[in-house]
Amino acid sequence: MLARVQSAHLIGIEPYSVDVEVDIAQKGLPHFNIVGLPDTAVKESRDRIKSAFKNTGFPFPIKPITVNLAPADLKKEGSSFDLPIAIGILAAVGHIPMNVLENYLIVGELSLEGKVRPIKGTLCIASKIKDKNKIEKIIIPKSNAYEAGVVHSVEVYPVESLAEAVKFLRAEKEIKSFKSDISFENNLNLYEDISDVKGQFHAKRALEIAAAGSHNILFIGPPGSGKSMLAKRLPGILPPMTIEEAIETTKIHSVAGLIPDDKGLITQRPFRSPHHSSSDVSLIGGGQIPKPGEVSLAHNGVLFLDELPEFKRNVLEVLRQPLEDGFVTVARSYATVQFPARFLLIGAMNPCPCGNFGDSLKTCLCPPGMIMRYRSRISGPLLDRIDIHIEVPRVNYSELKDEDVSENSKIVCERVIFARKIQLERFKSEGIYFNAHMKAKHLKKFCKLDEDSHRLLQQAMEKLSLSARAYSKIIKVARTIADLEASENIKSSHIAEAIQYRSFERLKF
Repeated sequence: MLARVQSAHLIGIEPYSVDVEVDIAQKGLPHFNIVGLPDTAVKESRDRIKSAFKNTGFPFPIKPITVNLAPADLKKEGSSFDLPIAIGILAAVGHIPMNVLENYLIVGELSLEGKVRPIKGTLCIASKIKDKNKIEKIIIPKSNAYEAGVVHSVEVYPVESLAEAVKFLRAEKEIKSFKSDISFENNLNLYEDISDVKGQFHAKRALEIAAAGSHNILFIGPPGSGKSMLAKRLPGILPPMTIEEAIETTKIHSVAGLIPDDKGLITQRPFRSPHHSSSDVSLIGGGQIPKPGEVSLAHNGVLFLDELPEFKRNVLEVLRQPLEDGFVTVARSYATVQFPARFLLIGAMNPCPCGNFGDSLKTCLCPPGMIMRYRSRISGPLLDRIDIHIEVPRVNYSELKDEDVSENSKIVCERVIFARKIQLERFKSEGIYFNAHMKAKHLKKFCKLDEDSHRLLQQAMEKLSLSARAYSKIIKVARTIADLEASENIKSSHIAEAIQYRSFERLKF
């Protein structure tokens, strides 16, 4: 008998249809073969399925069994084919009606006792499978129910075991279609508040501008000045995620296996802070089977790189493409995978190896050559892609003891939302969302400068030896400053403030 079960396979975050074809011959020596470019995890499903049958009470057929995963030229990996293969075998021997299987897509891993374990990427499969397979019903592990239930256009049927799945397909047990409630609560109370930071008004202002225009920012200052403290408060002044952003972000985390069982959507903006010993693959993504890296896990959120010069040079250089393009392309011999990576980068570094260069209280003991080598660990092209460089000096005692409460994150967030609404209206037909994403044509169209601004910018370019990219970054930051003030035109005062946020070029030793 021949049975066919519809399933799916992920390459990156993109699902592909897979037909699980099971043929059980009546003659020949007993064997159990899986063909169609299966990897080791798929091949090992033979042992899991045999044990699951035994411990669930289903007799395993002692006959020649051939399982084909079509299309045969697409490499299959993972354990999500366990359940569809098991269902296919039971259908081939007559335990499940063949015509019922035409209406369902099935994915899931089996334990040795016949339980259905969670898999990665369920949201990706559920969100695209209707368009690709014209299927509106999907059987998934119960642990993935909240995640897949976000897609209301598909009927999601969660099962706990192989036996439950069989009873459901034989109409012996009713399982109601599961749908997750999509709600966006005010998450500001979940973040640390910017009012906790004493002093550092200049740095707070730069952080607000970075949030308003989605500009990358670099903090430069001695140890203990509050660089990390400021960075960790950035998510609290960013606008709440939209439903589209939440689904995009959740898909990436789903493929990485980072979605809790009781959570459907990620509604908080991600904040990723990898250690400086991280490899380029862990940061950018990849591996033999391409998986998302930290830059993709930070999509629609914040990527914080503390002690920026301590990262290996090759690790930092891989950031250049996603910072420019907003996505990561990982090429392998059998497939090319693209992961979204539109994040806001925050870097933090000391001004010198000892951290005391420019400190008002401590003396720097580093020779100029050592300082130069330390700073040169961050390449010019990467530095050019960071819009704002801001010095974060030591906080003095009078600021630390000050009991006056400064602006909290809610107040700052309201201004950021106001500025972002202006940008969304401005770019509604341009295919971009924020000032930081503007191309050359957008600068010409939306960032016209008067003579005073041109003169000021020319002086800065000549004195600081700025590149053409730095020139455009200054204009983009000035546009954001103007938006925060609800100014239609960029003024010379906006350009002057934007120039002040190129501190790295102004650092001398």
